[in-house]
Amino acid sequence: MAGLAGRPGSWGGLVLRVGQALFAAACIGVMGSSLGFASYTAFCYLIASMGLQMLWSFGLACLDGYAIRANKDLTSPILLSLFVVGDWVTAILSFAASSSAAGVVILFQKDVLFCRRYPQLPCGKYELATAFAFLSWALSATSALIMFWLLAAF
Repeated sequence: MAGLAGRPGSWGGLVLRVGQALFAAACIGVMGSSLGFASYTAFCYLIASMGLQMLWSFGLACLDGYAIRANKDLTSPILLSLFVVGDWVTAILSFAASSSAAGVVILFQKDVLFCRRYPQLPCGKYELATAFAFLSWALSATSALIMFWLLAAF
């Protein structure tokens, strides 16, 4: 399993982690710049979840960068167990937050027509932030599956 793309301490793993952190940061930035997002629980949950995702991914990206630079192996069973639990927790939280935010966005745009009725609502920003959250989740789920696969190989 040493050649598996995306494993900890590899360039693929670093790219996955940086992508997760960047999309989570973009989600936070777009949603944070939207007026009135704090009035909706799903959007607050999205911000909290993406904040956790960003911290976790950035921390592991730093660890991957160190491992690449120092030529260290991060595939010990104990480390992989920690990575599996952290990745699965953040992936599930990110998916739940992204889905709930998407539900609110669809409700606003299609069902109750809030976006047409209240043009001051930044519905486009809500939608963009939710898209960034789903992209962060997709990379996080990929990392979680890779970590699980590596742990199962031991």
